[in-house]
Amino acid sequence: MRLTRFTDLALRAVMRLAVNEQGGSLATRDVAEMMSVPYTHMAKAVTRLQHLGVVEARRGRGGGLELTGLGRRVSVGWLVRELEGEGEVVSCEGEQPCPLHGACRLRRALRDAQEAFYSSLEPLTVADLVAPPAGPVLVGLVGRSS
Repeated sequence: MRLTRFTDLALRAVMRLAVNEQGGSLATRDVAEMMSVPYTHMAKAVTRLQHLGVVEARRGRGGGLELTGLGRRVSVGWLVRELEGEGEVVSCEGEQPCPLHGACRLRRALRDAQEAFYSSLEPLTVADLVAPPAGPVLVGLVGRSS
C-alpha cells in the first residue's frame, strides 16, 4: 500500500502541530518550511485537515494553526482513510476496461489488503506517532529561513 504525497504531507503537518505546545501557533508557511515542502502543497493539505475538523486555522496577528481536540484523539486509520478517499487500489474501468472485470479475483484481494492496511492503523493516534524518538526530532525542526 502506498500513500499519496498529499496524505503524507497532511500527516506530517498533524505530527508537527501535535508537538507545538510551546511557542504559540505556527503558520502554514512555517510548517511547509520545516517539512521542506512547497507552501502551496502544504496549504492544500492544511485546508483538507481544516475541513475534517483536525486543524483550526486563525488569520491575522496571533493567528496560525493548532490541532483541535479531535486532531489529538483521532485514529490514524480514520485520518488516512479520509485523506486517501474511497478509491480502489486498481482501476478496472476506463477507456479500455479490463477484460477480466467480471471474473477477476485480484481486485477483491487488493481491496482486502487495503482494508487490512487501514485497520492496522486504527489503534494508533497522533500521540503514538509523536512519541519519542519522533517527538523531539519534530520539535527541533526549523524552517529554512530560521
